[in-house]
Amino acid sequence: MKVFKFGGASVKNADAVKNVASVLRHFEGDSLLIVVSAMGKTTNGLEKLVKAYVDHDAAAMQIIYAEIKDFHNEIIKGLLKRADSHAYDDIENLFIELECLLETQAEGSYDYNYDQIVSYGEIFSSRILSTYLKESDIANRWIDSRNFIQTDAHYREGKVDWDLTSTIIGRKLKPIVQKQKVVTQGFIGQTPDKQTSTLGREGSDYSAAIFAYGLDAESVTIWKDVAGVMNADPKRMPNAVKINGLNYTVAIELAYYGATVIHPKTIQPLQSKGIPLYVRSFMDPEAPGTEVSTAIQEENSTPFYIFKDDQAFIRISSKDFSFIAEEHLTHIFSLMSACNVRANVMQNSAISFSLVVNDDPKKVDVLLEALSKDYQVNSERGTQLITVRNYENADLKSLLGDRKVWLEQRGAKVLQLLAAND
Repeated sequence: MKVFKFGGASVKNADAVKNVASVLRHFEGDSLLIVVSAMGKTTNGLEKLVKAYVDHDAAAMQIIYAEIKDFHNEIIKGLLKRADSHAYDDIENLFIELECLLETQAEGSYDYNYDQIVSYGEIFSSRILSTYLKESDIANRWIDSRNFIQTDAHYREGKVDWDLTSTIIGRKLKPIVQKQKVVTQGFIGQTPDKQTSTLGREGSDYSAAIFAYGLDAESVTIWKDVAGVMNADPKRMPNAVKINGLNYTVAIELAYYGATVIHPKTIQPLQSKGIPLYVRSFMDPEAPGTEVSTAIQEENSTPFYIFKDDQAFIRISSKDFSFIAEEHLTHIFSLMSACNVRANVMQNSAISFSLVVNDDPKKVDVLLEALSKDYQVNSERGTQLITVRNYENADLKSLLGDRKVWLEQRGAKVLQLLAAND
């Protein structure tokens, strides 16, 4: 029993969906659970739709909704075998359902409304893929992942109830996957009061790991538009090279620092059960890709480069010129928690405490205002955080050029540099 995850790029248009079917034909005899993300940039569009909905901007809602619907209809049109086919009528019903939601008054928190609307991206995508596979003689069953992945009510970043989720998957889903291929959604779950929750941006990889954990799967394969795990984003560094194998520890570290090829939460549930993870190219399904597992013991000395744009550098000092002590740090961390802001880098000295965080204006502006009540606060916005693992073998000069470095943090293997944008 294997778990496959296909991201947005793998289902971005009709030809891409057809290619997924082609990939699956290489695994006709396997028991598969297929996890799929929203198509192309649908999540971005749905995020705009949420903002328009919460802002009561009916004109913007109408335009954005139409764009999203037309995008999916264009894909369906490219997949239809017969002009009079009703195979995709259930997709139209889903759009009617979303339209009805948008006609209601927004209630609850922004994050709650976000999850109820943005989750439609994965529902649309998985329904279209499942229907096309059936029309292409690849038998499968569509299931709603919300019936299996159970979370708390922390909207936009639901925390998984592992005991309940594992029990439901083991008892109810495993017998189904043993009999036939199953198509489901990444990214979404369900709260105790039956409301839709999401697992955090780019959470479909995490969904695949959750399902694999509950199914005691043989492996998880993430199908990407790259040959495997690269030592850098090839769009930023054209000379990036593929890594054939990584152990779990290195993979967790890279994900923690922001390597986008693997979601940060994905590795740990797989490691706990010794389930190998493969990152492979949907353009070349015969190629081996990258393996992440306990079988990979050798330490990789290749430099890894991770770039995080749109960072905020926050420097905090006391207003009375006293040292930054434990009670100050406790207070600062409590404010960060209240504002739902996480540190990517922290650095402490006797008289100041520095943070590097994702520059989300909604959160960072509130944090800066809260900090300013008790501290002297300075900030630099729109900076870039560069993390280099195995930096002793890296060409740092070419990374930075003449840019100003706001912060440097160096460990035995990892160097982090916060640089001004060009």
